[in-house]
Amino acid sequence: MTVIAPEVSLDPDLIGAGDVTHFWRVPRYRDLDCLRATFRRHAYARHSHDTYAIAAVLAGCETFFHRGEQRYAPAGSIAVVCPDEIHDGEPYGGGFEYRTFYPSPELMQEIAEDVAGRPLSRPPWFPHSVIQDPELTLAHAQLHACLSRDGRWTSEMEQDTRLIDFLSRLIVRWADLDALPDLRYGSRGILRARDYLDSHFGQEADLAQLARLADLSRSHFIRAFAKETGLTPRAYLLDRRFRAATRLLQQGEAPGDVAAACGFFDQSHLNRVFKARMGVTPGAYRAA
Repeated sequence: MTVIAPEVSLDPDLIGAGDVTHFWRVPRYRDLDCLRATFRRHAYARHSHDTYAIAAVLAGCETFFHRGEQRYAPAGSIAVVCPDEIHDGEPYGGGFEYRTFYPSPELMQEIAEDVAGRPLSRPPWFPHSVIQDPELTLAHAQLHACLSRDGRWTSEMEQDTRLIDFLSRLIVRWADLDALPDLRYGSRGILRARDYLDSHFGQEADLAQLARLADLSRSHFIRAFAKETGLTPRAYLLDRRFRAATRLLQQGEAPGDVAAACGFFDQSHLNRVFKARMGVTPGAYRAA
């Protein structure tokens, strides 16, 4: 996979060569991460984010696991994943090209409260994994292009206008502001095991200890945990390490230090886990 600069990433010959990604961050929108990618081979491992992931598919088709089912996002559609939701993603057929934003829950709640005209107790929830809305898909693409110029050819006012307009329309048309499934679902035992992994992600976990927390046998615990979370206990632990690494890299920490702080074996282990979940290397993410 190649990570290239924005002006180079527009070259159609490079786009056709294979997996290509361009990643950047817009700090003034609560560190809004943005990704432009063409994937022909890359498959994301199952993972989750602290943020939303809002992706417009411009060509081809992406298939992804989300909320217990396999989903398909063809060209012209928008895929929406809410914070903490387990998902993956890979090309369906010959590949796909897409643009993704990762807005924070705080930014989304701020826009939702402005739209609703009232305080909200939580960020908006989107009941549909894949949205068919050509007008919004066009607005998404225009906003993405506007932000990718990094302010060189567009004013901050234009960027603000496009961002607020797109997110406002997305929320008005497709969000449910009053209903939110409890993502902390599951038996008390599984929740205890999850809480332990959430607070001890930097350490190696002991399967027998986790099973005792859940009051289950080890084999039953593995099956029950995967059924309720969509991940095995080991994959869940790696996901928590990935999310912690994301936050530290955003703060400018060196990948080697991040690997040690988050419980990875070494920096190469961090590189493999991070790239499989974010589509770019830790170094590229930190430099955005």
